Amino acid sequence: MSSWRVGLGYDIHPLREGRKLFLAGIHIPWEKGLYGHSDGDVLCHALMDSLLGAAGLRDIGYWFPPTSPSTEKVRSILLLEEVCGKIREKGWEIENVDITLIAEQPLIAPFVGKMKKTLSLTMGVGEGAIGIKATTNEGLGSLGKGEGIGCFAVSLLRKKE
Repeated sequence: MSSWRVGLGYDIHPLREGRKLFLAGIHIPWEKGLYGHSDGDVLCHALMDSLLGAAGLRDIGYWFPPTSPSTEKVRSILLLEEVCGKIREKGWEIENVDITLIAEQPLIAPFVGKMKKTLSLTMGVGEGAIGIKATTNEGLGSLGKGEGIGCFAVSLLRKKE
């Protein structure tokens, strides 16, 4: 009998001029980028927390402290690859993930295919196991005013038999 675990992750970062925008490890041409200690990739950050939570491991701040020089300006897709290794070491396999980005701009839909491909290669799962959607905050709050981007991620893991 298989054992299954679900994890939820969330992240939010402000947008700033002079930064590149990375989501799911890909560069998205935009006038602003996400501000953070690393590249600010909220999608990767939320996804990592959902995977770590499902595996019963500590959050990304524990594994990759925001004060560490080794994670400063690092590409978050590389950290995601490391997290996938950690959960597999604990005997878990990724069954599927579902991700929702919250952004007024830029339009995310044209990049979803490339995002899924990058995540598929990084995580070692088929593209069909990855759901990515985007919505707006309908003009409400800081996300609705275009001041940042947020992301929710849910992961389903299966214990290897």
